[in-house]
Amino acid sequence: MNILTQTADGSNTLFNETIGEHYHSSHGALQESKHVFLEAGLKHSISQREEKEVNVLEVGFGTGLNFLLSFAHCEENNIQLNYTGIEAFPLSKEVIEKTGYEQYVMPEVWQKFLANYEVSLTQKQVLSSFCELEIAHITLANFKSLPQFDILYYDAFSVQHQPEMWTNEMIAHACSFLKVGGIFVSYAITGNLKRAVKSCGFTIEKLPGAAGKREMLRAIKS
Repeated sequence: MNILTQTADGSNTLFNETIGEHYHSSHGALQESKHVFLEAGLKHSISQREEKEVNVLEVGFGTGLNFLLSFAHCEENNIQLNYTGIEAFPLSKEVIEKTGYEQYVMPEVWQKFLANYEVSLTQKQVLSSFCELEIAHITLANFKSLPQFDILYYDAFSVQHQPEMWTNEMIAHACSFLKVGGIFVSYAITGNLKRAVKSCGFTIEKLPGAAGKREMLRAIKS
């Protein structure tokens, strides 16, 4: 069961009783998503390229907050966003509606997301002239794709509660979907994670973490 919970910045998250952990930081769901994935991931990647198109892969789609902020930013800046989420245990539309995330994006972004969410679990959906969304209802271990992504949002539950998502093999599998020059971003920055990503041919960057965390990881595929 998932319990709606308010975080320190006023935004909501869910507490997953089965896993024993919140979907986002209790210090602030919104600020974590903006800091780690939007600022250090999407905006940084866009600033490094000339083309106005970006391919994002998210491990742990969850409530869709990272997607919503990415969609809103790309819609506002006329950037084509091709977004693929991986989610083995997708939330119901009814649960997502209760998060209150509509207050953080334009009304049309929220409405298009909700209208297409359930179908996007089975096939790619065009949400606007600047956004396509596909959510793979599958485990990361069983996900397959060519290395076509510019950014990887690694947003699985923590290693303490979901250790199988942080093994060297699983990290290498996820990293294989990034293009050369692609960016791996995560709120986590354990020693094992840094070694695993580095062994895949990435250059490691330690960045200031979101509220409540000293550091986060960004890595570039060379």
